[in-house]
Formats: sequence, C-alpha cells, structure tokens
Amino acid sequence: MKKEFVSERVIEHADQWSPAPAEYEDCTFRHLDLSGTSLADYSFTDCQFTDCNLSNIAVSNTSFREVRFRNCKMLGILFEDCHTFLLEMSFDNCNLGMASFRALKLPGTVFNACILHEADFSEANMKQAVFRDCDLLDAVFDYTELENADLVSARNYRIHPERNRLKGARFSYPEVEGLLAAFGVVLV
Repeated sequence: MKKEFVSERVIEHADQWSPAPAEYEDCTFRHLDLSGTSLADYSFTDCQFTDCNLSNIAVSNTSFREVRFRNCKMLGILFEDCHTFLLEMSFDNCNLGMASFRALKLPGTVFNACILHEADFSEANMKQAVFRDCDLLDAVFDYTELENADLVSARNYRIHPERNRLKGARFSYPEVEGLLAAFGVVLV
C-alpha cells in the first residue's frame, strides 16, 4: 500500500493529520496533541514540531530525518525503535523525561534547554552532542560515546568515567562532580 505524501504544509488540527502512515516533507506541526498515538512507519523529513504533546507515541520504524522539536512534551518515547537510516533530530526546550535513545547513533545532536530526567543514553553514540542548559537528573549513561560532547551548562548528570567514553568532552565546575559520584569522592 502506497503511503500518502504530504509536503510543505502547516498542520495545526487533528483533522489535518493522516490516520494511516504517511510521508511528510518540509511540514510544520503545531499545537497537536498526539500523545499515545502510533506513528509507526511514518516518515518525517525536514519537518518541525512546535508546542506539541507527543508523549508515549509509538515510533516503530518511524523515520526522523532532519526533524526539529521545539517546546514539545515528549515523555517516554522509545526513539531506539525508530528507523535509523539518516536519523537526525534536534530538541529545543522539550521535556524528554524517560525517553530512550539506547544504542542510537546521534553524533552532533543538539539538546537545548531540555528536561532529560531518567532519559536512557546507554550504548548510544553521542559524540559531539550538545546538552546546552539541560537537566539530566537520573539520566542513564552506560557505555555511551560522549567524545567531544558539550556538557558545560548541563546539570544533575551522573556519568561514570570508566563506563563511558569521555575523551574531549567538556564539563564545568561544580557540575563536574557528577563524574566523581561513582567513586564516592566528596569535594569540599
């Protein structure tokens, strides 16, 4: 079955949304509540989601190519289920609590002013990723590649230096104490 192709549209109402998997290119989605919806097999290329509730959406085999998310609520999304070919996303002022990026290749991904409480980055390639002004409370970094990543303005992270690749990663004081927590070291 051929997917519907939608290009260069602004979609602001649920009735403009395709209930069957579709291909969206250069589209803007605004003020939609798609929480709990299945986006399995959808394709998004050069699209932007702004002020949307995407919490708990299913993204099995979903393509996100050069997709920007702004001011979105995105709780519990298992991005690891996405189609990984040309996967590229950026996040600005989004709540990504309990989202999973496990084992994904997302080098250079930008997270700007995001809440990433309990997000899972285990085994992910996050080389040169930027976590600008992000709250990483209880985020999981386990065998994560963070070479040359920017965590200078990130806060509340706990990253075990022996279980993650950190060469060239940038941190700032006092948040850098999150690297020592695994060793029980107390700075005074």
